[in-house]
Amino acid sequence: MVAVIKPTFLEERTLLTEGYSVVAGVDEAGCGCWAGPVLAAAVILPIDSRLGLVRDSKTLSFSQRQRVAEQIKNKAAAWAVGSASAAEIDQLNIRQAAALAMRRAIRKLALQPQFILVDGFRIADLDLPQKNIIRGDLYVKSIAAASIICKTERDFLMSELDRQYPGYGFAQHKGYGTRVHQEALARLGICLEHRRSYAPIKKVIGEFCR
Repeated sequence: MVAVIKPTFLEERTLLTEGYSVVAGVDEAGCGCWAGPVLAAAVILPIDSRLGLVRDSKTLSFSQRQRVAEQIKNKAAAWAVGSASAAEIDQLNIRQAAALAMRRAIRKLALQPQFILVDGFRIADLDLPQKNIIRGDLYVKSIAAASIICKTERDFLMSELDRQYPGYGFAQHKGYGTRVHQEALARLGICLEHRRSYAPIKKVIGEFCR
């Protein structure tokens, strides 16, 4: 059995010794999808928070994520979600759109952070000190909490889009390029939530325009 890595508050505690008492973890969900927005979450956790199941959202079951997301919301000093639409992704590219969603999440926080810990890449055009940590959702507690919030919030949103655009299976695959999604595209073509700048979607548009 592969041991599950449990994130810690080591990064947050180190920043506390440097004078930063309000630290937000930030992560995104949905960059690799073919449809729907990219979502980001920003979470400020008290360093004494006891949240045993807070870890990389991909290692949790659906029911675990739902339960832990509620615990995070209840215990967080502040949390917020930001998004960038499929149209903004097409206009900006996915990296810039994800950064936009992250900045929007940070701006919506009820408590102004002094420092940002972000999973993966640095957030462009952010006027706060930040540190990007590769696989931060595995190792950093506040980033792991953000990964759970943005994953659960995006899953809920994709279920809403499934009702708005029936037949694509958004509630099932959440916009990823699964076989079910590909078959739906072959039958129905694209909808307004598809990312037209993505190669598989461009191909579908070309086939329907013949």
